[in-house]
Amino acid sequence: MAMSLAIGTTLFAQGNGLQGINDATNMVTSYFDPGTKLIYAIGAVVGLIGGVKVYGKFSSGDPDTSKTAASWFGACIFLIVAATILRSFFL
Repeated sequence: MAMSLAIGTTLFAQGNGLQGINDATNMVTSYFDPGTKLIYAIGAVVGLIGGVKVYGKFSSGDPDTSKTAASWFGACIFLIVAATILRSFFL
């Protein structure tokens, strides 16, 4: 009797665990579209701020304008590529 109770409990627990994992997977994948759009929006804001900052340095004749432009451009590209790779990796 104890053995049948243990087997029944084990089978019941495996079914609930599998359902929980499937529910968690569905919940996590449902957050990727809004998360990706949020990262793209952050990239756009960072790009605009960087453009204004580079323009200010260029207008004032600062010698390290190209360094600033490259770093802001690299940050925007990183955000876009990271969002795309994460989306394709997990979905």
